[in-house]
Amino acid sequence: MENRTSGSNEASPSKLIDAKIDALDDWRGETLARIRKLIQQADPEVIEEVKWRGVPVWEHAGIICTGEVYKAVVKTTFAKGASLEDPSGLFNSSLEGNTRRAIDFREGEKIDEEAFIALVRAAVALNTSVRTGARLQKKPKSA
Repeated sequence: MENRTSGSNEASPSKLIDAKIDALDDWRGETLARIRKLIQQADPEVIEEVKWRGVPVWEHAGIICTGEVYKAVVKTTFAKGASLEDPSGLFNSSLEGNTRRAIDFREGEKIDEEAFIALVRAAVALNTSVRTGARLQKKPKSA
């Protein structure tokens, strides 16, 4: 897993996410930590970022998903979720959009870990196929 930092005095994104999880001393911190671990398990090459006023973001050839924390839910938003197959029906939020899809995890709900890992892997595959496809479509300029 890689972390990006823009300055030597700044905490790494990984440490910022650790601090966010530690500050949430209830089910939301436990849920965010579990989601993070599953993402890392699904993609050992995942890059952690922190954007948009402290939102954890996981990337691999583009954004895979975010981990937003609210009072009643921990929301995992998949950047290209509308393009992903979801045979287990994990997506339960942001279903009306053309691009993103989200999963709202509520207190006491069990995470379908196998299905979540498959969804993360599908998102990574989509990101890497889009990047590869864009490179293949570029034609050299003729003289």
